[in-house]
Amino acid sequence: MSAIEQTEAARPRGTRLPRRARRNQLLGAAQEVFVAQGYHSAAMDDIAERAGVSKPVLYQHFPGKLELYLALLDQHCESLLQAVVTALASTTDNKLRVEATMDAYFAYVEDEGGAFRLVFESDLTNEPAVRERVDRVSLQCAEAISDVIAGDTGLSKDESMLLAVGLGGVSQVVARYWLSSGSSIPRDTAVQLLTSLAWRGIAGFPLHGVDQQH
Repeated sequence: MSAIEQTEAARPRGTRLPRRARRNQLLGAAQEVFVAQGYHSAAMDDIAERAGVSKPVLYQHFPGKLELYLALLDQHCESLLQAVVTALASTTDNKLRVEATMDAYFAYVEDEGGAFRLVFESDLTNEPAVRERVDRVSLQCAEAISDVIAGDTGLSKDESMLLAVGLGGVSQVVARYWLSSGSSIPRDTAVQLLTSLAWRGIAGFPLHGVDQQH
C-alpha cells in the first residue's frame, strides 16, 4: 500500500496507528498537499487536516515543514534511483536496457501521486538541502547508467558519464513533456520512439571485447 493509500485508509480522526504507519500516512498527506500547492503555499495545518490528525501529532513526527518536505524528497529520490538501477539490471540486451531505463523515467513521471514534481519541478530549489538532494539523485542515476556504458564500451569514466547524463536528462525531460502536454501517444509508444532515438546514438559505440548487440 502506498503512502497516499495509507492516508486515505487512515484519514478519520482518532485512529491510533503504529508509529511507522502514522509516519507513512503523514508523508502521503504531505505529498498530496505539496504536489497540489507547492512548498511555499502549503501549510502544516493543511497537511494535518488532510491526514485527519491534530497539528501536535504531526509535529511529533516532523519538527517543521522543511523537515517533512525533505523526508518526502528523500523517499522519492530513492524510489527514482531504485527504478533506474532495477531497469539497468533487468536485461543484458543493451537496446532493451535502454528501453527499460527510459520506461523507468516515464513510469516515475506518470505515477498518479505526482511525486516527480517534488524532484524535478520543486519550487524550493533555492534551499541548499533540497538542491543537494535533487542534484545527488540525478548524479546517482547518471553514475548507474555510466557504469554500464563504461563496462560495455570501454569508454573512459568521463566519456561514459557525459553520455549517461545526456540519456538521463533526455528521459526525464521528454517524460515530463509527454505528461504535461496531454499527448495522445501511449506511454509504450513514446518510450519506443525515444529509445529508437537514443539507441541510434549509443549503438554507434562498439561493444568492448564482444560482437555488438543490435
